[in-house]
Amino acid sequence: MGTGNAAADAGLRILVVEDEALIALELECLLDDLGHVTVGVAGNATEAIAMGRSTAPDVALVDIHLVDGPTGIDVARALSADRRTTVVFMTANAKRIPADFAGAIGVIAKPYSERVVASTLDYVADRRAGRDGPACPDGFSPAPV
Repeated sequence: MGTGNAAADAGLRILVVEDEALIALELECLLDDLGHVTVGVAGNATEAIAMGRSTAPDVALVDIHLVDGPTGIDVARALSADRRTTVVFMTANAKRIPADFAGAIGVIAKPYSERVVASTLDYVADRRAGRDGPACPDGFSPAPV
């Protein structure tokens, strides 16, 4: 189960933006084990933005390079425009993230571990609730302020 922190208690609603089916499925299973709800899985920018608008997730975990190219940045900009959604990049291509992080609060580098995903979601839940939780978890790089 989760770490017993805020994210597990809150049961975040999460949109997964990932075009590799096995990674998306693994992530869905992990999120379920942590007590979260996956509101959808999108493999391209158009689908991700539409799902984000229709489901208003708490968190969107966004890969940068999708089936339609390096469009995750556009997805992050569109989804983070809705203040209800917190965007976290999950990518092996962190060098492609623009200086303003396209509205995302940070990045988890691939390959990721279950511990990093769990602690990052706890961190995000604390931030969303206005709590000063622990420092940024290992494996998560925050956007510059």
